[in-house]
Amino acid sequence: MSTIAIVRLPADGFALQATLERVPGVSFEVERVVASEVGRVMPYIWATAESEQFESLRNALEDDPTTEDVELLVDLDDEWLYRMSWVNQTTFAIHLLVEENGTVIDANGKGEEWQLRILFPNRDALSATYEFCETNDIPIEIEQIYQLDESPRRGQYGLTEEQYETLVAALESGYYDIPREISGEELSSDLGISHQALSERLRRAYKNLISNALVVGENELR
Repeated sequence: MSTIAIVRLPADGFALQATLERVPGVSFEVERVVASEVGRVMPYIWATAESEQFESLRNALEDDPTTEDVELLVDLDDEWLYRMSWVNQTTFAIHLLVEENGTVIDANGKGEEWQLRILFPNRDALSATYEFCETNDIPIEIEQIYQLDESPRRGQYGLTEEQYETLVAALESGYYDIPREISGEELSSDLGISHQALSERLRRAYKNLISNALVVGENELR
């Protein structure tokens, strides 16, 4: 069964540490990343910084020991889309994409660390990646793991089956309409639970949605 993991890595064990150190406040968000050949990967990365930092950023990226073939694709004054090759110490990305057939859903770098949300084809691939990091002294912190089951949308956002079904029932019955087409008491009755249980279940569902759909993937690491 496919598995999603949210992990943290120090920049010195992944990529762009030198650039993050040289350009204060810069943040990176990976648009997508592919394995171009053995020994390197090719990410498309949005960089965000103050507009006057552009020259410093460009020079830092070109000098960074983890990059080659840096190419500016889009210039939005304080946001820039780059294509580059990651080399040298980016062995984690190579192993993930080539050996375990993983997919980087999103990745964000700021300060001294990266946060990644990764889709693995199964739990064994995640375990193998963790063992690879331990063997190669790559400090990795796994923050959250959840599996994709028969409902990919539910699994992607960390919802339990009850939370997912309650949110769908609330939406379909008009609970979120303005004005509401059904009250909380009526919805809880339809679901066969108390009004208090409904409120608590919805609050937990909102928290999971916000944590996994909004917080994960922002430029700023939490």
